[in-house]
Amino acid sequence: MVMPFRAMLERMRMAIVGGALLIVGVVAVVLHLEPLNAVDVLWNRVWPILLFVAAITVVTEFVAEAGVFTAISERLARWGRGRAWMLWLLVSVLCVVVTMFFSLDTTAVLITPVVIIVVRHTGLRILPFALTTVWLANTASLLLPVSNLTNLLAQEVSSQSVAQFVVLSWAPAVIAMVIPLAVVTIAFRRDLGARFTAPPDAPLGDRTLFTISIVVLVVLMPALVSGIPVWIPACAAALVLTLTFALRRRAVVRIRLIPWSLLAFACGLFLVVDSAHQLGLGTALAAATGDGTGFAQLLRLAGAGAASANLANNLPAYLALEPSAVGSPIRMMALLIGVNCGALVTPWASLATLLWHNRLTALGVEVPWRTFILLGFIVAPLTILGSVAALALIS
Repeated sequence: MVMPFRAMLERMRMAIVGGALLIVGVVAVVLHLEPLNAVDVLWNRVWPILLFVAAITVVTEFVAEAGVFTAISERLARWGRGRAWMLWLLVSVLCVVVTMFFSLDTTAVLITPVVIIVVRHTGLRILPFALTTVWLANTASLLLPVSNLTNLLAQEVSSQSVAQFVVLSWAPAVIAMVIPLAVVTIAFRRDLGARFTAPPDAPLGDRTLFTISIVVLVVLMPALVSGIPVWIPACAAALVLTLTFALRRRAVVRIRLIPWSLLAFACGLFLVVDSAHQLGLGTALAAATGDGTGFAQLLRLAGAGAASANLANNLPAYLALEPSAVGSPIRMMALLIGVNCGALVTPWASLATLLWHNRLTALGVEVPWRTFILLGFIVAPLTILGSVAALALIS
């Protein structure tokens, strides 16, 4: 799969920002604003997460190269039986499953173009499918720890098992997915009432690669929620697929499959925000977000997370506000609701949204940011309110 120019440009920008953040972090260490023992603690915390991010990115790139996502989308078009609403529901399920197990960025980068191409071949209007993809990429990322980098950080600092995480996340996540789907249903009801003719299936390439990729996915998905440290099955899957492609399609195996720009950005961001916490950022924000677990207090924290994510980005928003939620799994989930499900208004609120838009542009699909922002101002508050209410009810 050839990376579109604008997606490559986005990675370059992220690498530059990540490098700048790393330099700032190193300066903070040199000036003793960030003690060396704090750096050691930070590294021991984040290296398994960064390794997982790298490995799962490699896995999904190989799976996409094998044609798995394309084949699934074509099958969904047949299962849609010529009804737009049924195809839309099936695409929604695909986005949710991929986001849950392989992260929101995978949905934005790899599923978006597949869905758009399939929908374009049916002659249906693309906008409801495009918005569904990006909204579910963000909101469905609340359910499992592996769905979002913020979740992995929250699970690690809370010492929660996957089951303990899901006990708190399932109800808010369901609401967070249902509300955007309800908005799409109302806003695009005429488009979803259309009929279409399913396009013919594209021929499969290497059937051996396709089969092995399917087997790897089938084994990997339950392994990611088994309680084993997630970097272990992810690295094993990446190794199996790397060896397989090296034997059968060597040209695909290249060092740039590893998301170096994202890793540099994350490392720099971790170091800078941790330095800020050493200077009292966490204490100041904790005072501003309160410390209760009632509905109003949880909504206050989630709202702060959503506002911060849309002003900056969801990852620094989470890192800055994390001390406000540490020690309370319920408050931590409220924060995740804000930074994950509330990042629906501005283009930069999540990296997945920027990558999604770059993929659309590369395919010649234009979704004006004005339209995205206006709809986001409707979807985000409703999603935050409903999800926090669900969290308060189950807790």
